[in-house]
Amino acid sequence: MSLPDVIIVGGGVMGCGLALRLRQAGVNVTVLERSIPGAEASSAAAGILAPQMESDGPGPFLDLCLRSRALYGGLATELRELTGVDIAYLPCGVLKAGFTESELHHLEATAAWQRALGLRAELLDGKQARELEPKLSPEALAAVHFPDDHQVDNRLLVRALSMAVARVGATFRSGYVRGVVEENGRAVGVDLDGDVLRAGAVVVAAGSWSGLVQGTAMSPHAVRPARGQMLQFQTRLPVASRILTSEKGYLVPRTDGRLIAGSTMEFAGFDKQVTAEGVSRILAMALELCPELGQAPLTEMWAGFRPYTEDRLPILGPGPLPGLFLATGHFRNGILLAPITAKLITQCIIGDRPSVDLSPFRYDRFSARAPG
Repeated sequence: MSLPDVIIVGGGVMGCGLALRLRQAGVNVTVLERSIPGAEASSAAAGILAPQMESDGPGPFLDLCLRSRALYGGLATELRELTGVDIAYLPCGVLKAGFTESELHHLEATAAWQRALGLRAELLDGKQARELEPKLSPEALAAVHFPDDHQVDNRLLVRALSMAVARVGATFRSGYVRGVVEENGRAVGVDLDGDVLRAGAVVVAAGSWSGLVQGTAMSPHAVRPARGQMLQFQTRLPVASRILTSEKGYLVPRTDGRLIAGSTMEFAGFDKQVTAEGVSRILAMALELCPELGQAPLTEMWAGFRPYTEDRLPILGPGPLPGLFLATGHFRNGILLAPITAKLITQCIIGDRPSVDLSPFRYDRFSARAPG
């Protein structure tokens, strides 16, 4: 068997999306995963593709997210043609509701700066919002409608990507990666369960575990797990046609009547337990947004780890060694950013100039900051 040109550490949406693009560029790829591809954060997410709803303001990160959102329609078609799997990409829009005067002022400001950038964001009063979504709480004072924010079924996305990667000829291997192997100042492979697996380039895309991979020059705390607990309701018909959100959380309606509700944000290490407090907070948020859910059955509860960085921005691009690349720290936006991450890291590896300036997302930006 020939040696892989690229080893990707991590088999979630980042690793699989990148493997697909690298194989299409003619690169031999091996994807290393501890268990089942996509079994961690990729499968635990809600599939929200909402750069506008999530954004705190204009800047490089919003631009990155908008570019990635624009790639999803084409990716959905490509994956369906490659695998036969429909990832349930739905250009549904998002309605963000406000319940207090301070939340109303924040919604007004958000709609204003986004419209100034040429983005679609419509401020609605409570009556107008309930005309769009009749099951929205009568207590909602106002809402912003983001018609261009979308959703995807992330579990179907993980399945389709892993199938597509296998179909185009990438290799999957299971095992524990102890670290990146360096020779003569260059990354030449990884230590996989005590054996050296060599490659021309190594990509660390291991989500919350990325900081634990030795040899990346990242602090173990540069990327750390932020636990998010989630609930699933089942209704006979969807309670909404759009994603409903507030400052406290979100409700993501699937077309089959499932509704995903989330999420907490907790620093509990790698403890993946669902807690009574977490469930209580999500239920309170869900009932505030949509009181009708009080009669809906709860069918599933779970928790996952978002890869969190200090500035909540991803770590993208070349690492500290030639031949080492990083694609991690995507925090709340891993599903959203998978297509653009795959494109940009592929460009880096094959020697093309990245189509986005990656300097805001460099791995060493934390240590480069001046004190105070």
